[in-house]
Amino acid sequence: MSVPQNNERADLITWVGIVGALLGAFMAIVNIQITNAALLDIEGGIGTGGANGAWISTSYLVGEIIIIPLCDFLSRVFSIRRFLLVNTALFLVFSVACAFANNLEQMIVLRGLQGFTGGVLIPVAFTLVATTLPMAQRPLGMAGFSLAATFAPAIGPTIGGWLSGNYGWEFIFYVNLVPGLVMLAMLYVSLKPAPMQLKLLKTGDWTGIATLAVGLGALQTVLEEGNTHDWFGSGLIVNLSIVAAVFLGTFLWIEFHKENPVVNLRLLGRRNFGFGTVANFVLGFGLYGAGFVLAQYLARTQGYNAEQIGKVVMWTGLPQLLIVPFVPMLIKRVDVRMLACVGLTIFGLSNLVNIHLSGNTGGDQLLIPNIMRAIGLALVMTPLSALAMAGIAREETAAASGLFNMMRNLGGAFGTAILVTFLTKREQFHSNIINSHVSVADPETAARIESLKQHFLSQGISDAATATREALVAIGKTIHHQAELMGFADTFGLLGAVVLLGAVSILFMRNINGATGGGAAH
Repeated sequence: MSVPQNNERADLITWVGIVGALLGAFMAIVNIQITNAALLDIEGGIGTGGANGAWISTSYLVGEIIIIPLCDFLSRVFSIRRFLLVNTALFLVFSVACAFANNLEQMIVLRGLQGFTGGVLIPVAFTLVATTLPMAQRPLGMAGFSLAATFAPAIGPTIGGWLSGNYGWEFIFYVNLVPGLVMLAMLYVSLKPAPMQLKLLKTGDWTGIATLAVGLGALQTVLEEGNTHDWFGSGLIVNLSIVAAVFLGTFLWIEFHKENPVVNLRLLGRRNFGFGTVANFVLGFGLYGAGFVLAQYLARTQGYNAEQIGKVVMWTGLPQLLIVPFVPMLIKRVDVRMLACVGLTIFGLSNLVNIHLSGNTGGDQLLIPNIMRAIGLALVMTPLSALAMAGIAREETAAASGLFNMMRNLGGAFGTAILVTFLTKREQFHSNIINSHVSVADPETAARIESLKQHFLSQGISDAATATREALVAIGKTIHHQAELMGFADTFGLLGAVVLLGAVSILFMRNINGATGGGAAH
């Protein structure tokens, strides 16, 4: 793939490589969420369950978040072509291997390796878009990456639920095979060979790499497992938090004092890239957090199964297919900052619409906010990427890509962890408030108990004491259900507020020439 000048148009072979790379990014991001809807089926297949089953998702995320910021260095050592082809092949191998896992230990290792190799596909695709397309066509490439980054998490649970329900959980991992082989062929014919620079291994920032890998791995595990283990009430979480703080603190000191750091944190000092990365972190917070909260709401309060959840969640993704292709044209005609800000604002408002939940709020009632979410996501990612990358030199693009994409994933990890904990606390809060107003001495409560008691007696229960006990259990379930609904409403409110605050950061960015769509400078 050649690097065209600004007045040129990319040739067919360049677009073949871009499409192949974007397909890889889509697959890697889909696999973050694809197991979530079918987690119970997978747990049953490998003989595990409960808290341990969460490691099926956690291990993939740990592997992915460790490798993303290292891709710049490793692609320079081995060349982008060799690095991308080898990791794509390994990603397919580990994907298929996951389907043959016999126990939790095997699944954790294989999912971790799948995430480690799949994580390469995300920033490298972004880098290829920013370095091989001319300025005029770069917004189109960014629109493709936007679909991978925001459509894939939305459609992942749908694909996973449908495959597991109709063919078995193993097909969740087989599904990568055909598009992966197509991607390999496209990259093989389009990416030009380049020599390896193994001498870089001698001067590599190995202390930075080691501290980053350990620190991020520990942090990701804390965020994913903290709520399950009662946060700092668990010795494991406390110890991992200390490890994360020490290693990431050491990493920051190393990177700011080293001449050639593995992660160029100084890029965050650039106005557009710094504020753009903050907005991208918030986007990840909302993107992955909203997907988690919505799926949990449907499962816990409405009793939806994996396939039914997938059918609801897909409406947060499908409209993007219609909108994203027009975003490059909008970039040329309107203030790019306003476009990104409006997109993130609509996304935030789509969550605030859900703050008045009731027992009757199911998939049909969630259609409008889900479509709003899809519209917002379709409008924000492409202009945000263009704004953030404006002024980044071509030789800095790979480093910026790794940092930019890592922060979105970290935002998702923080978002899910914070929202899970917030949901639990708000459910407990509302349950305590409701219980304080429910007393057998209260005439209305006593009347309700008596009414339920008579109902159960009419249904065949002959013993009055048993009927009274069943009535009390039914009232308890009603209180729990109402507390759950109010907890989810509060959680959607928090989610919307955080996303709206993130939209403000976009206003501090410098506008770019809409005709070019920003991107890396040459």
